[in-house]
Amino acid sequence: MPLNKKIKELQEKRVKVLLGGGEQAIEKQKAMGKRTARERITSLLDENSFNEYDMFVEHDARDFDMDKKSLPSDGVIIGSGTIYGAPVAIFAQDFTVAGGSLGLMHSRKITKIMDHALKMRMPLIGINDSGGARIQEGVNSLAGYGEIFFRNTISSGVIPQISVILGPCAGGAVYSPALTDFVFVVDQISKMFITGPEVIKTVLGEEISMEDLGGARVHSEVTGNAHFFAMSEEECFDQIKKLITFIPWNNSQKARAFEPGEPKPEFDINKIVPADPTLPYDVKDVIRAIVDNSDFFEIMELYAKNLVIGFGRMGGRTTGFVANQPLEMAGVLDVDSSDKAARFIRYCDAFNIPIITLVDLPGYLPGVDQEHAGVIRHGAKVLYAYSEATVPKLTVILRKAYGGGYIAMSSRHLRADFVFAWPSAEIAVMGPEGAANIIFRKEIMSAADPDAMRKQKVEEYKAKFANPYVAASRGYVDAVIEPSETRKFLLHSIEVSENKDVPMPKKKHGLPPF
Repeated sequence: MPLNKKIKELQEKRVKVLLGGGEQAIEKQKAMGKRTARERITSLLDENSFNEYDMFVEHDARDFDMDKKSLPSDGVIIGSGTIYGAPVAIFAQDFTVAGGSLGLMHSRKITKIMDHALKMRMPLIGINDSGGARIQEGVNSLAGYGEIFFRNTISSGVIPQISVILGPCAGGAVYSPALTDFVFVVDQISKMFITGPEVIKTVLGEEISMEDLGGARVHSEVTGNAHFFAMSEEECFDQIKKLITFIPWNNSQKARAFEPGEPKPEFDINKIVPADPTLPYDVKDVIRAIVDNSDFFEIMELYAKNLVIGFGRMGGRTTGFVANQPLEMAGVLDVDSSDKAARFIRYCDAFNIPIITLVDLPGYLPGVDQEHAGVIRHGAKVLYAYSEATVPKLTVILRKAYGGGYIAMSSRHLRADFVFAWPSAEIAVMGPEGAANIIFRKEIMSAADPDAMRKQKVEEYKAKFANPYVAASRGYVDAVIEPSETRKFLLHSIEVSENKDVPMPKKKHGLPPF
């Protein structure tokens, strides 16, 4: 056969495969507000950068008349391309082909691109849109999931792994996104659950909508399974592209440096934090008053709002931020915020990103519910993560730093490299009011005017302990600084920590309080 005829034959085969599940299935997909798998890939990657692999792979199942069914590309698209000129590996499940169900060859395509990403040390992006395991292929489907989970685990901390939920992600399939670094969801489109509404109704007799069971808002606000929430696929892709600018391509590199820029003048750090320690403020404004161009990219914005995490740049370099949020629950640490902080700290440590911690909290959240929920175990995750981290760790105590909260939030005792405190900092075992009630109980109770005596003793305690100077006198605080000096001190600390090297005991791995 002449070459031109072979080329024509190739082109015809491509056209057939590109139709996926057919025009009717594609129309149904778009009617749900969803793009096709290939449209999603080309929307996310740089223009004309996508190279597809294994386009002509199909299933080889024979049972249940599967041998009579053609499933183009076996319901998943794989390949590589670039984002802002840098290479990434990507796969996207095609819901128009057998509901994007996962069979043996489908899983082999995914694991092939996962192996490729790990070998080439580049980020992996997975777009999930699947009804789950392909029942007709039985245990082969389960084997496929196991192979994917194993690779997620082996790649963890080596290359960035990003999961995008753009449709259903049901049953065992949900564990792959849960093993990755960042999960993106879209309102009314993303669905994640182990057991669907039908099963819950059959087993428990309860009716629940798919959205209320495992929709995008549920996983962004309640479960903490999602890191980024978007109102549309387009917004979701913009979020992914922005994240990519902050993170390194693998654990042997540092994130790309950008031209430094001064914070915007509207974020005046001297005016953000009230002098009255009982008044709240938005700690994100403090971060914006510190970072380059006041550009702060928050992660898990809707979950455990009493703690803020995210990326900014200091002197052009990516930096991770962990900060108590006085606007929510006075910034206390609880079960959910501890998990949120610990995971982010470990991510930054794995990918060579310095961590700045802004402290203003009265401690861990008290209460029977928290105790029974395991606040001891969950709270210990923060201690473990900070202690284990070897990247530069910089801490600024803004106001309250009481009790175990002081220790947990990257204190000198967990080997923070630099600890700074504002003059408004209160570093003590507990708040002045509570401490005075305990220490001076007899004097207060026996006084002619107990309320006046209590106020007097509170002021005495503040003067003696609730300030940064006692800790500074012990060397636990490196410098007491003016708020306006914060950025200068942090920039210098990051610069001198550039080549930080910490020898660690030889071991296979530690045992964090999972």
